[in-house]
Parts: sequence; structure tokens; C-alpha cells
Amino acid sequence: MVMMMRYKDNPEAGKTEAASGCSMPAGSEDKIMHAAFMVGDSLLIASDGMCSGKPSFAGVSLSTTANDEQHAKKIFGALSNGGNVQMPMGPTFFAKRFGMVQDKFGVGWMVLGGMETPPAK
Repeated sequence: MVMMMRYKDNPEAGKTEAASGCSMPAGSEDKIMHAAFMVGDSLLIASDGMCSGKPSFAGVSLSTTANDEQHAKKIFGALSNGGNVQMPMGPTFFAKRFGMVQDKFGVGWMVLGGMETPPAK
């Protein structure tokens, strides 16, 4: 984690929306206003401040790759814990291991391990 700030921790907390330029629905004090974290060489920035109601990840899946089959199985197992396996891990034409799972938060994942390199033309 590079940084994380909850709404209650921002320097403008307690000011009106007009004064701070930031609205915060009641009960959002512990939600993440800004977060930044590294995934490999990429910086990802996230916020859950604009969410309301029940989260829905319908129609969206994230993909993650592993260099080998064992690492792919480990990732898949961790994501499956408390989740729902949609396609068990198995060999495919594009990876030695591929599986699909919805994690315990409802996020869809596609896990690939041991990627096959297409033949040169």
C-alpha cells in the first residue's frame, strides 16, 4: 500500500460540502477516499467513496496471471475461499491452467498459469 486516506481523515473533514468541495454521505466516514497501491510496476488508485447500496460487479471480471501452474493454483485457491468456483482450474489451449471464480466479495476473476506462447508465423 502506497497510501490510504479515509473520508474521516481528510484535512477538510467536518467542513461543509461548499467549503471543502467534497460531499460525504452520512455513514461514509470509514470509506476509502483515496488509496494507491502497486501491482508489479503499475500504480493503481482506488476509492469507494461514491458507492451506495449493495455493490454489484455484474458483467466485469478481472484477470491475473501466474508464471507457473503451482502459483496459479495458489491464487485460485485464495480467491475461491468463501467464493464460488465458476470454472475449475484446468488446461486450455492458451494456458497450462485456467479457471474462473467469483471471490467472497462478488468480484469475478480469471486466473491463468503457465501461459502458452503462440507459434511464430
